Amino acid sequence: MRHTPATDNPTSGPHVRTLTPDELPTAWALGRHAFGSDPNPPPHATTATPGLTRYGAFDPTGRLLGKAVDLHHDQWWTGRTVTAADIAGVAVAPEARGQGVARALLTHLLRGARERGAAISALFPTTTAPYRACGWEVAGALRSIDLPTAALPRHRPAPHLTVRAGSPADLPAVADLYQRVARHRRGLLTRRGPLFDHLEPGDTLPADGLTLVEHNGHLVGYAHWDRGRGYGPDAVLTVHDIHATTADAARELVGVLASWHSVTPTLRITLLDGDALTTSLPIETAREHHRDTWMHRPVDITRAVNQRGWPTHAHGTVDFTLRDDLADWNTGAWQLHVANGAAELHPSTTDPDLHLTVRGFALLYAGAATAETLTQAGLLQHTSSADPRALNLLATGGPAHLHNYF
Repeated sequence: MRHTPATDNPTSGPHVRTLTPDELPTAWALGRHAFGSDPNPPPHATTATPGLTRYGAFDPTGRLLGKAVDLHHDQWWTGRTVTAADIAGVAVAPEARGQGVARALLTHLLRGARERGAAISALFPTTTAPYRACGWEVAGALRSIDLPTAALPRHRPAPHLTVRAGSPADLPAVADLYQRVARHRRGLLTRRGPLFDHLEPGDTLPADGLTLVEHNGHLVGYAHWDRGRGYGPDAVLTVHDIHATTADAARELVGVLASWHSVTPTLRITLLDGDALTTSLPIETAREHHRDTWMHRPVDITRAVNQRGWPTHAHGTVDFTLRDDLADWNTGAWQLHVANGAAELHPSTTDPDLHLTVRGFALLYAGAATAETLTQAGLLQHTSSADPRALNLLATGGPAHLHNYF
């Protein structure tokens, strides 16, 4: 079975196409009004940039009504990379809101993303309702927390480790360590590709400081940090990126952060649940500083299943139907087969008893829900004789995370 989606044909709505370079200043102005950005755009905002596709929606007179950006990311999913169309900068002119402009943009973007090989999509919404209507669903949150620096544990430095300040020359080793931390997780950006490969010789660090921890000359931990201003009760040390591959390295980094207690009473940090740093910090003293909800959806469910890695203990087969109003290539009856750390998705020759929405697929794929909870939420329907728990096969592997805001 196939479902015919709503169309973004110019006769029934705005005309959507990629933006030309000379249209980028107008697109920046539209986004500036929507998000309250600085009136002076950064250079990359108004020039052609590799690694992304900018779309615009136009009325019949050629006036720009809305815009959206497809970021050509790759994400780690259990040891394999999955091609992503991560979305940013969605904005609609105030006079055109509520008229289907965003839906037309996202429909066109999904089609273009599929054509270039994308499998999945994530975004950070300012409001969830329009994205839910287009098939995305909330799958997690990127949180920064504040900790009292004085509460951080202090310990005697480990004699087998070396702690030193980093320089731009160390950034390739930092990137390699990040890959070792990220590759076995789900959803983390690879931080590779044109959008990330832009540091030139002579460039400065992307923060005030970089602290490295090494063992026998090999990097085992790092922290990018900004000192902030002042040294009074409101002073904050902000750690933008911090990772360690050993418990000793994590404790060493925590010890360096603790040494700031006399001039920065607050440590602001973003952590990965269950990583080496989290298990070394007094999390009970933390308070949430900021939360950015993120949403997920498949671009092409066959690629989404086939490209990612799966836990080696997961084995099984399940048939289901899926309905996707924006991406009709996903609509139909499917069979999922998982074995030996990989999976395949093929059209099903049966009439499945499990009927999944695209939002339900997104939640299961990201490990953010179970089949039972989806049934209660109305995102999964089934016959009275069917056991919905069979679809938990799609959720194996644990929850996904995003560690980069875009």
